[in-house]
Amino acid sequence: MPLEAVAIRRVLVVDDFPDVLEAMRLLLKGAGYASDLAASPASAMERVFERDYDLVLLDMNYARDTTSGEEGIALLERIHAARPGTPIIVMTAWSTIELAVRAMQRGARDFIAKPFENERVIELLDRHSAGAPGADDPIAMARRVQRRLLPPARLRTPFAECSFLSRPAGEIGGDYCDVVPIRDQQLAFGLGDVSGKGIPAALLMSSLHAGVRSRIQETPGPGEIARTVNRLLCGSTAPENYATLFFGVYDKPSGLLHYANCGHVPGVLWRTNGAVTELAATGTVVGLLENADFGEQILRIASGDRLVLFSDGLPDSQPDGGRDWIARSVSMLAAANSTSIPEALAAAAAGGTGEIDDVTILEVRFT
Repeated sequence: MPLEAVAIRRVLVVDDFPDVLEAMRLLLKGAGYASDLAASPASAMERVFERDYDLVLLDMNYARDTTSGEEGIALLERIHAARPGTPIIVMTAWSTIELAVRAMQRGARDFIAKPFENERVIELLDRHSAGAPGADDPIAMARRVQRRLLPPARLRTPFAECSFLSRPAGEIGGDYCDVVPIRDQQLAFGLGDVSGKGIPAALLMSSLHAGVRSRIQETPGPGEIARTVNRLLCGSTAPENYATLFFGVYDKPSGLLHYANCGHVPGVLWRTNGAVTELAATGTVVGLLENADFGEQILRIASGDRLVLFSDGLPDSQPDGGRDWIARSVSMLAAANSTSIPEALAAAAAGGTGEIDDVTILEVRFT
């Protein structure tokens, strides 16, 4: 038997951009994979009927329809029907994360966001082509989607340091959080809490994430981001599906923080002079009223100021509602120059006697 049949796993890559196909071919070759390339749905199906593959990498948009992903969904279903045991990983842009979730509901094992990172591609190939345990579990798939939509535990930029922590109450959570540096001069960040529990909440969270990411590089104000997300959710979800959202953009050259608070629990801003300010709601929740307007507030930020955002699972963990306790705790920890405010607050929440809910905390320390 040829050595290749024993040692080398073979991947089918489907994408209508020649540069993407060539980049994938070189990446896979360097990682020890053999690859076949297909530039159209028709050629992909020819390949699938010709031979078995250890894994298929599938783009979701093609020349006939470059935005909706319907051609990719149809191709996914055809490949899955022809080779039901073959793992399929879809490739999609950040602005169409909701499409990736739909693809996973139709049989895809996982997704890669474009522009992709080489290390991430190889990690997924190694995991899924080896038949990782739990790969077909929808709860496990939802958890993987959520983990990749959340920010890293620590993120440092030239003018801010961010700390993030999320502890879902169940197997999957419904809290949204994102941190996005923009053009080395601005930092956008948001935290939200979607209605419901389980997979429906996870899907709504992915829609919220996609709605924000689709506009953020255009650098609109937080109020416009809120209006965009509100239109998206109102047009694509049931009336009972909505979300609270805090979204802010910090501009380093001006020292100004622009923010919109859409029905979310007030964030806590600690000043270097010891003053503590709550950043209260500027509008209603997103996804409930199609024509709702969302106000925007502006604050001047000084070096050393610290902003702490959190989902309502944190105050709800305390029997008295917890908002005063959070403000006092943030003030005490910040004054002591603590580098682990989210961890300290989450530990207190775990020991509380109030309601048990998802707890998500984001701290932005302006430097």
